[in-house]
Amino acid sequence: MTFLTSGRSRRWIYGLLALCAAVITTLSTPPIVQAVDWLDLLRRGFEVYQLSNLSDAQEVDLGRQIDRELSRQLRLVNNSPLNRLVDSIGQRLAAVSSRPNIPYTFRVVNSRDINAFATMGGFVYVNLGLMVAAENEAELAGVMAHEIGHITERHVVKNLRSRALSDGILSATGLDRRRATSLGVELALNLPRSRQAEFESDQVGVTLLQRAQYAPIGLPSFLQKLRSRREPPAILSTHPNSDERVARLLQLIGPNGSNGMGLDNAEYQGFVRSALR
Repeated sequence: MTFLTSGRSRRWIYGLLALCAAVITTLSTPPIVQAVDWLDLLRRGFEVYQLSNLSDAQEVDLGRQIDRELSRQLRLVNNSPLNRLVDSIGQRLAAVSSRPNIPYTFRVVNSRDINAFATMGGFVYVNLGLMVAAENEAELAGVMAHEIGHITERHVVKNLRSRALSDGILSATGLDRRRATSLGVELALNLPRSRQAEFESDQVGVTLLQRAQYAPIGLPSFLQKLRSRREPPAILSTHPNSDERVARLLQLIGPNGSNGMGLDNAEYQGFVRSALR
């Protein structure tokens, strides 16, 4: 069978074929800038994190990287009773938090400085000095609940993004793993918390204490204790302690602050002394 085509129909067919070829070429060829960026990143072997939209899985992954670096820099306590106590308190609080779906890890740092801090992805660090300074389990739980508040409110992620922007190292694609990890370690150890972040974490901490059936007075009680010390403890370098903050906590808790467990001073202090022998 023979197909006869006029000049007009041939021109129409040729035009259609040219259009199809152009579309195929466009779809199969990535933009030059994007291709160069991703090839360079693949060549360097870095995963890129979009800090403006970090998923829970990515946050936990990045938190693990930061934790590995922190574990190399810090001396962790190898004391089973103390580790079990901190983990049991932490898991009890984390289970009633607004982010119970992520795994939480609680570590005891072998330092006599009174300090505690957290990084993204569920990692909380409590110094041995803070455990000794606390009078009872409710005070220890109060500090840990506050640190979990930094995680649930994603303060570390927000601080990481803000710092990366100010340092000019956050590109349009995101921040690579090596830089994100290094910056995360620095922020965990040295970044002063803003008043707003502290108030938010205090509020979350009180809620967690109440849900976990701890006496919420433990948090303001511990903060008031720090103000009476001659030398400001390490925790005050990153967690500003003010009369306003304590007053807000006491107002938030109300007259029933002692309702709950963890206020037996003798039991807690006896346990810590026994574990340190």
